[in-house]
Amino acid sequence: MWRRLSLVSKLKPSILPQTPIPRPLSLAVLPLSRTLAPPAPPPTPPSAADPYGVFRASYGQVAGMGSSPATVSLLKLNDLRNNVPRKKKKRKGRGIGSGTGKTAGRGHKGQKARGTMKFGFEGGQTPLRRRLPRRGFKNPFSLIFQPVGLGKIAKLINAGKIDSSELITMKTLKDTGAIGKQIKDGVRLMGRGAEHIKWPIHFEVSRVTARAKAAVEAAGGSVRKVYYNKLGFQALLKPEWFAKKGRLLPRAARPPPKQRDKVDSIGRLPAPTKPIPFTAEAQAAA
Repeated sequence: MWRRLSLVSKLKPSILPQTPIPRPLSLAVLPLSRTLAPPAPPPTPPSAADPYGVFRASYGQVAGMGSSPATVSLLKLNDLRNNVPRKKKKRKGRGIGSGTGKTAGRGHKGQKARGTMKFGFEGGQTPLRRRLPRRGFKNPFSLIFQPVGLGKIAKLINAGKIDSSELITMKTLKDTGAIGKQIKDGVRLMGRGAEHIKWPIHFEVSRVTARAKAAVEAAGGSVRKVYYNKLGFQALLKPEWFAKKGRLLPRAARPPPKQRDKVDSIGRLPAPTKPIPFTAEAQAAA
């Protein structure tokens, strides 16, 4: 390489390419050069023959940037994305370079590093669940009955959904929509709308209020309080479930000692259609 440089330095000046070196203009010649320079042509307004000259010029600038007018928009297809979270999930135990590697932020040794504490453990001190006092109690023998008023039953009878000539049971009330589907411990007959009962109706429910019983008996009807356990309610409301499983309907269960004085009889399975008379004379007449 050094030999080539020495050969080039020995060449004559005429052989080397000579390029003219531009010299800066002096301050005295500068105003004269400005006056001699031709003025820039004014922008041509769009004529009648070419009314879209301005738009054509802007299109040329856009084409020079390497994009078409169809893609010049604030919203692009390649920028569409779902509403994903911007904060990435913390990945523990992935090397010391991540900052949460090795011990993964738990420190060295100890009970908290090994993760063997049970939920609510506070290191030996009295936990919060034992520091707070107890208020009240939960009665394990409480019963939840679904209420239904006489006015609603009278409205369903007038609409033709309930036949008043037959016995109205809890299954009848459920099938016609008088009560909801969740019957926990039975149905309580309420006296709301008792003035609409003007014909004899016979009921079989779990509980009844004094006002409702008086209104039904004044119209010539009867109300019998019957007992069903959980399995008995399932057999009363959904007897097709036992047929689907190939099982027989269970026998009606007797009430527990604390409820014997609150019911009149044991519930019948399957759902009855005729009422049971209360007196021997009425039973003989039936």
